[in-house]
Amino acid sequence: MATFTETQINEHLAGLEGWTTDGVAIEKRFEFDDFKAAFDFMATAAPKIDALDHHPEWTNVYNRVDVRLSSHDVGGVTERDLELAGILDRIATAQ
Repeated sequence: MATFTETQINEHLAGLEGWTTDGVAIEKRFEFDDFKAAFDFMATAAPKIDALDHHPEWTNVYNRVDVRLSSHDVGGVTERDLELAGILDRIATAQ
């Protein structure tokens, strides 16, 4: 699986609100009303993440979930990362 250049990543991120890149990964901070909503987001996302077999680096502090996506096996951002970013956005919007 090929990695995207930083320019290609930014082109793809134009359709995903709030995501940024450092050229190696994409990141976003999701903010919710409270801890329960943040935790519900993670719990809802977990089965979809497992189904993709592509797991994020993520942390939760109270109402925030910080997500970092990168395809470590190839050392950069791939289609899998962008697909998962879209899934996470849809889950957050539905919360």
